[in-house]
Amino acid sequence: MSGVVAGFTVIFVVIAIGFFLGRSGTLGEHGQFVLSRLVFFVATPALLFDTLAGSDLSVVFSPTLAVAAATAFAVAGIYLAVATLWLRRPLPELTIGALASSYVNSANLGIPIAVFVLGDASFVAPLLLFQIMIFSPIALTVLDISTMRRDASLLETITTPFKNPIVLAGAAGLAVAVSGWQPPEALMQPFTLIGNASVPGALLAFGLSLYGVRVLEKGASPRRDVALASVLKIVVQPLLGYLMARFVLGLDGHDLFAIVVISCLPTAQNVFVYASRYQRGTVLARDAALVTTLGSIPVIALVAAVLA
Repeated sequence: MSGVVAGFTVIFVVIAIGFFLGRSGTLGEHGQFVLSRLVFFVATPALLFDTLAGSDLSVVFSPTLAVAAATAFAVAGIYLAVATLWLRRPLPELTIGALASSYVNSANLGIPIAVFVLGDASFVAPLLLFQIMIFSPIALTVLDISTMRRDASLLETITTPFKNPIVLAGAAGLAVAVSGWQPPEALMQPFTLIGNASVPGALLAFGLSLYGVRVLEKGASPRRDVALASVLKIVVQPLLGYLMARFVLGLDGHDLFAIVVISCLPTAQNVFVYASRYQRGTVLARDAALVTTLGSIPVIALVAAVLA
């Protein structure tokens, strides 16, 4: 339980700093907008390139990868099906909602939880790489295409996803990892330095977005969307993770415990950054991230009590 508290404390402190920055007006009225764009266009691409270029791709092929991929696609599919039939949202909002229900906070919360609760950060590596290499590019491609001008040409429609900085950075980092080339340290240090701003930048932007608003405010927040995404994220995804790990892969003991804990992690703040970039589903992403972050604390504690 001390590990859970330690991991979440880091998150809440940085978010609180962002909130008070918004309250004081230190960054001006457009601070959250500028910071979100900085994270999306500069810091996150640098982080992805740095992470992938130096990664050992052999660690990806593990039970954690299988469970992470299967549960993410399953939960996102459930959200899309239910929200399409029940809520009837446009595709960009459906995409943000699907991410909110399945995109795990694998970096700024997953790594501390893996270290403090599981005792090994390598448990979260396959999840992190899966989301970088596969899940994010798919979602961003859908957002790029679905938010384009209606009069866009066929060539523009085809090439737009390949202009996305996160997709390009991920592809470049993966190419370096596959080639086996080790770039000089002097070349990689700028990417490391700028990439280190991605996680705190996303958390600060999230904190800024909380000032002056009421979470789950009636009439402003899509409460049904948030409720659906939150239940899928902190209830359904961990349950699917347990069932697959236990009965499909035959895992037990610490490996089973680790996979379920990772599945319990809340919605990543990256989803809010993506929503802010495309100006679609921002309130949904913000409220779902906060609700799942708060809700995942007792869920992880319960999993630890039952499976640890």
